Amino acid sequence: MTKEKYPSRNNSLEVLLNFDGECYNFEDGYWIKFEVRRVEPSKHIPHGIQCSLTLHDNKNVRVLGFDNAHGYKPRKKKYGARKVTWDHKHEREKVVPYEYNSAVQLLEDFWDAVDEIKER
Repeated sequence: MTKEKYPSRNNSLEVLLNFDGECYNFEDGYWIKFEVRRVEPSKHIPHGIQCSLTLHDNKNVRVLGFDNAHGYKPRKKKYGARKVTWDHKHEREKVVPYEYNSAVQLLEDFWDAVDEIKER
């Protein structure tokens, strides 16, 4: 039997909210900052959580970020509609939409991306 990395999806929202204001430093100079707060659900933030989960290098440059602080509209594809999404991922200068499913999934995706970057 495998153990879940985080609590059940039902409790994960509270776990995510408890990360607000936390910073973690790594021995190699990287550091992480969490900003998470409950907001009134809206068209742009239907899950009611405004967040910014970021990884910074030893020069204080953000190298990774998951947030919903502003809208993101993908580049226009030929004849394709463009959906504006507020949940997105920054990796250096590259920005891509992020499909928010749950707080626990957000935490897992963030930590997986952190591990991937730090392994490079």
